[in-house]
Amino acid sequence: MVKFGLQFKATLENVTNVRPVGDDFRWYLKLKCGNCGEVSEKWQYITLLDSMPLKGGRGSASMVQKCKLCSRENSIDILGDTITPYNAEDNERFKTIVQFECRGLEPVDFQPQAGFAAEGAETSTQFPEINLLEKDWTEYDEKASESVGIYEVTHQFIKC
Repeated sequence: MVKFGLQFKATLENVTNVRPVGDDFRWYLKLKCGNCGEVSEKWQYITLLDSMPLKGGRGSASMVQKCKLCSRENSIDILGDTITPYNAEDNERFKTIVQFECRGLEPVDFQPQAGFAAEGAETSTQFPEINLLEKDWTEYDEKASESVGIYEVTHQFIKC
């Protein structure tokens, strides 16, 4: 089994503590079979709530699937205790925000969508429903009388 870290990078304007919210947060991924190299065409999502048994009673994972090309059974599991917020001091730097434990799979792409939250850097104003599908998000912090935003969202995967 191999662990992969999803590293997040963005430009933050007057916000901090950017994080996925809830056990039902959907991590949209494209996955590559480690056996034949086949990459999923469609986005697949996994959540902390998902739990499927592994063959042979070796525990469970967030997703267990057979490769369409080579029929190998592969799995990926979210390591919930590795989920970390992206803060103002991380601005414009890659930071690992979650790790996945993979058997026979490798995550190759991530698509941030709805389900993120953040708070005002100076005011702690809560912004509970952030969608990063467009890689940019803007809002207005009434308490600080200033605009807030998350811009130029990008990512990369690393082996842990």
